[in-house]
Amino acid sequence: MKALLVLLLAQLCSASLVPEREKDPEYWRRQAQETLRNALRLQRLNQNVAKNLILFLGDGMGVSTVTAARILKGQLQHGQGEESLLEMDKFPFVALAKTYNTNAQVPDSAGTATAYLCGVKANEGTLGVSAGVTRDRCNTTKGQEVTSILRWAKDAGKAVGIVTTTRVTHATPSAAYAHSANRDWYSDGEMPPDALEGGCKDIARQLVENIPDIEVILGGGRKYMYPKNVSDVEYPHEEKHRGTRLDRRNLVQAWQEAKPPGKVAEYVWHRRGLLALNLSRVDFLLGESLHPKVPWHQLGALGDPWLVLGCWGSCSSQLLSQGCCCLQGMAAPCPGGAGSPQNASIPLGMLAKQALHEAVELDRAIGLATRLTSTQDTLSVVTADHSHVFTFGGYTPRGNPIFGLAPMQSDVDRKPFTSILYGNGPGYKIVAGERENVSAVDFAHADYQAQSAVPLRQETHGGEDVAVFARGPMAHLLHGVHEQNYIPHAMAYAACIGSNRGHCNAAARPATPLLLPFLGLLLLLC
Repeated sequence: MKALLVLLLAQLCSASLVPEREKDPEYWRRQAQETLRNALRLQRLNQNVAKNLILFLGDGMGVSTVTAARILKGQLQHGQGEESLLEMDKFPFVALAKTYNTNAQVPDSAGTATAYLCGVKANEGTLGVSAGVTRDRCNTTKGQEVTSILRWAKDAGKAVGIVTTTRVTHATPSAAYAHSANRDWYSDGEMPPDALEGGCKDIARQLVENIPDIEVILGGGRKYMYPKNVSDVEYPHEEKHRGTRLDRRNLVQAWQEAKPPGKVAEYVWHRRGLLALNLSRVDFLLGESLHPKVPWHQLGALGDPWLVLGCWGSCSSQLLSQGCCCLQGMAAPCPGGAGSPQNASIPLGMLAKQALHEAVELDRAIGLATRLTSTQDTLSVVTADHSHVFTFGGYTPRGNPIFGLAPMQSDVDRKPFTSILYGNGPGYKIVAGERENVSAVDFAHADYQAQSAVPLRQETHGGEDVAVFARGPMAHLLHGVHEQNYIPHAMAYAACIGSNRGHCNAAARPATPLLLPFLGLLLLLC
């Protein structure tokens, strides 16, 4: 009876939350007709050659995360939330991508990165190689390397870049340049003796050597670039931040020395250094911050400077003025290292508040890219590598705070629950033999871990399809349900790069500069 009363009260409250205009059927009819007119205009397909490519990737940004981020964005703007639009929602073409790895139903970020960057599906845990490579087996790598769209763009004479709020050697961005039997081989200090003896290279070394003329690289993870036990420039007394390289090489110095004479190569390790640069006088930029993202509650009006300024500065300057191929991404806190650049994935760790604020921040960068580019010559794609076991429900009324409680108690244990929950992870808590009562904790705290059904130290990925949003030349090629490895092939076709150029002709290939928000083949990776 009590549960029924609560439900009735929730329904009464819900009815009072309906905006007056939405009570008029004509409101919905007019909205639908406007949407129909916009859809009919899409029949005039944009078949221009894309001079610029931008790939925004939200690591772990499943469809439920997109929906929740949309509601949060609207509520941050003092709306109810549900009627809000993310920047990616405004893209006219939407598809679904199947994320499985060749040997995994529920994928990992390395296998998926190989798919959406290299155009080939691969085994979990492997980077930039075919499914003929077995994880941890260095001796299976030779001859199985596959190239990425970043390489295709470079070979076509485009400027390229990678911007990420995780370390640049993380699985998500590193498939753009590395070939590795193990995603965790960040430096030679993490590699087993047999891999070193077999001639396999660590990922940080490959960042410097495989494609040495990447114009822009911004992210974290600088300790993998320095000799073992070398003190960090920012935290000299903290052992965990010291260099890890066994070969005693300084890869930052090697990166600078590899640049052609007369070219300016700048290395920055803090946002202040990035902001102080005159990017019009810089040819190559490498930035490795220990904190490549700002906690959401510390963001100013401009948003995350590493994300937004890195994107805007590199792409609106001479750095990527020859035609951008961009891949972008974001990272969110994980269990065991919240806020650390060691971690990536938007909903990972069940820190829902931080995760969704970071998804909104990624959307802010997408909006900046939209304002700085033209749909006539720039193909922008937004997608995710995989999802997480993140969900929200509980018959919440319209405008319910996205981080709030459901308007009902469990009819089994008679306890309240938050709308946001996870299928598994560290949020599983038993108190006095029963599920924790969330009303006794601060579930609105930034570090609150949402409850989960199954206890795990780390929450897992999800296996469902992820959304693909596209706008610009040939965006209509991304439609329906696709294998994830199709994405770079469609983007390359649009830009006349890579092997499939039979439809291109010299007259159709423009050579004008771009204004972008992130990097060249801007790999904006989340």
